[in-house]
Amino acid sequence: MNDGVLLIGSGGHASVLLDMLIEQKINILGYVSPLPAVNQKLFSDFRWLKSDEDILLFDKLTIKLINGIGSLPGSTLRADFYSNYKKSGYSFATLVSKDASVSRFAILDEGVQVMRGAIIQTGTSIGYNSIVNTGSIIDHDCSIGSNNHIAPGVTVSGQVSSQVNVHVGTGASIIQAIKIGKNSIIGAGATITKNVEENTICFPARITKKVLK
Repeated sequence: MNDGVLLIGSGGHASVLLDMLIEQKINILGYVSPLPAVNQKLFSDFRWLKSDEDILLFDKLTIKLINGIGSLPGSTLRADFYSNYKKSGYSFATLVSKDASVSRFAILDEGVQVMRGAIIQTGTSIGYNSIVNTGSIIDHDCSIGSNNHIAPGVTVSGQVSSQVNVHVGTGASIIQAIKIGKNSIIGAGATITKNVEENTICFPARITKKVLK
């Protein structure tokens, strides 16, 4: 990764990424955050830069950025940061945990992050700046769009496609060949059996218990 990487953020998601970077012995030039790190012990050995403007101190041709801004439903902060610094000429590192399983016939675009225990099968592509989070499964021949977040424990069956800015919540399941439109949110625990139009929020089924007399 050229001269090294610069981690953006110091919250929970950034902490997990930093742990992965340390494990893989990648040269970490520092981290950028206006706030102190959540996990002080983990971050204590690394240079702390407190402003996004400090990124400009580094040569865009010799470093790569790691987007440690977490992805929350409806938030564009992570996507906006990626877009702004791509326009400024910076590149983003793709990071895959040693404990993930990614087919050599899968395609990961720039800035994709694959966390521990995730599985990505053959023929699948993951769009730029997307997160495939802890323990999630993406089966064969899926097309996951850019700025997607596949949250922990998600199961995505074969030939599913999603457009840009889709959030799939923790523990959700999507059956085969489903299409998900842009800017949609799949709620935690939801089971998706039909195509989802853009700008849609899908809630999991709710069960109300009645007491029989």
